[in-house]
Order: sequence, then C-alpha cells, then structure tokens
Amino acid sequence: MWRLTCVSLALLLCVQGSFSQLNVCGQAPLNTRIVGGVDASEGSWPWQISLHSSNFGGHFCGGSLINNEWVLTAAHCLPGVSASSLRVYLGRRTQQGVNANEISRNVTSIIVHNSYDRNTNNNDIALLQLSSAVTFNNYIRPVCLAAQNSVFPSGTSSWITGWGDIQSGVSLPSPGILQETMVPVVANDQCNTLLGSGSVTSNMMCAGLMEGGKDTCQGDSGGPMVSKQCSVWVQSGITSWGYGCADPNAPGVYTSVSQYQIWITNNIGQNLPGFVTFSPTSTCQSVSTTSPTSTTSPTTTKTTTTPKTSTTLRPATTTLSPNQGF
Repeated sequence: MWRLTCVSLALLLCVQGSFSQLNVCGQAPLNTRIVGGVDASEGSWPWQISLHSSNFGGHFCGGSLINNEWVLTAAHCLPGVSASSLRVYLGRRTQQGVNANEISRNVTSIIVHNSYDRNTNNNDIALLQLSSAVTFNNYIRPVCLAAQNSVFPSGTSSWITGWGDIQSGVSLPSPGILQETMVPVVANDQCNTLLGSGSVTSNMMCAGLMEGGKDTCQGDSGGPMVSKQCSVWVQSGITSWGYGCADPNAPGVYTSVSQYQIWITNNIGQNLPGFVTFSPTSTCQSVSTTSPTSTTSPTTTKTTTTPKTSTTLRPATTTLSPNQGF
C-alpha cells in the first residue's frame, strides 16, 4: 500500500519521500522551447549526464540525474566496466568545447538490475552512485521519474537527448553539442508488430516516427526520454535498443521507468527521487507525485557480459553499426 502525505506547493502534490527532490525535480527554468531543434541550448536538460570511462577514452553513454547523488542509466552500458573507471559529467553541453556550468564526479557503486537479460534487453536499467552529492542550480537538476501507475498513450510527445551518432558511421561533429529531438510514443502492441512479436516486453516502451528520421543512436544509450506534464518534466524511458537508427517502421525501444519505481526506491533507500504519476487526463491543479514504501531487499549485481548485437544497442562502441540518429 502506498503511503501518501499531501502538501501544498504551486500545484497540489501528493508525496512521500524526499521533499528536496519534489521541490526541484523536473524543473528546467532555462528550457522555453515548444517544438524540436537540433542543438540543445545551455541548461535545457539539466538532468542529462555524460558518462565517461577510462576504458573507452571518453563519452560512451548517457544517463539522468535523479537526486543529488544518484544517476539512472542502462544496464547494457556497463558490462565489464568498474566503478573506478567511470566519471560522470553534469551541466555539460558540449563534448569538446567550454562548459562553464559543468561539474564532474567519480562513481562509487554500480547497481545493475539482477534480472537484466542481454539476449532480450529486458530490465535494461542500472543506477550509479556519485562520489559526493551535487548542488542543484539552473544547469544541474534532477528529473522526475514516472510513477508506477503512469500512462503514456500512443502519440504522447516525448523528448530524447544525447551526444550519439547523427548518421551511419558519422559521429556528432565538433564541438559535440548535446542534441535533442521530439518523437511520439508508439503503443507496445504496434511496436511488437513492427519489430517482432514479443520483442517488446511490458518493461519496455517505444517511440519514433513511422517515416523514420528521428531516433536515438550509438552513444545515446542510457539517456532519458522525457515528457512534460504541466510545468514538470517526467522521465518515461531510458534509451535501450532498436533495429538500426531512425529507420522507417522501426521505433526506438526504451526501458519503461514506471515499471521500476520499487526497484529504484529499494536500492537508493533514502533521499528518494520524485515520482510523478503521468497521465493524459491529469490537470495542472492536481499532479500526483509519489514514492513507495517497500521492505523488499535491494537486488544488486554487477554484469560482466557483452551487449547483444543482433539488435542495435546504443552505447558509443565501434563494434556496433549505427544507421541514422537525430
């Protein structure tokens, strides 16, 4: 049973958990756009992180800040990667240029879902604990997470962001500015018809254009897919896999964040993220934000396997063959 405590803010919010996250999660004061662009402006997506590893020599995956010391990313980014090899960059816009608002942290622990299946990409979710807490500002803020009962119907406008490849064999050109685009949610039954029956599980969701041309690609893995409810940005998905990049009739597939509210809560344990119940019928006078209370033991594991290559996973590795991204 959920335990809720109601408080009055700018909206009517029902919460249990960290009030510090509730006050700031999903707020992007510098993001004023309505429809897509290519280069993201400074501070537009303040939860976006760039994940670097000494194993790969630079950026290889994305992720999202969910409170002041935890990052959400994809499990398939982390096979054979040790926490000591990782560096998280926050407040970053460009990979080669100057980032006046950037800070970085080491990673002290990696938590990969113990039921992650590299063959099916099911449960493609992981948490990274930062070496020290970050201070929030307009350029570094946590995203709100989709709560367990959230609904993202077909056609829901969703934003995807990352520093991945922009077309087949072509890396993001210097200075490597964070890219953004908007794609609609595709219903799971339709996505399964397009990608192969059963390949999209209930722990996944899809988004993309039937004509193609907009998608995540290699280097975008682990990054967030978000939708806006009133003034709050809610993360619905984690960039996971797909057939090629931006191909017609081949939506991108994302880990469905709402399926993992209890898993995230159990593993973080305290200073919980803000969980928002996203619904197309919600009004701006009543937005439900919840965090569950559970006594289930956390499930922690380290993965040492390599990503599946029959479908296209989306970390920045030269062993994968991207088609077209943003």
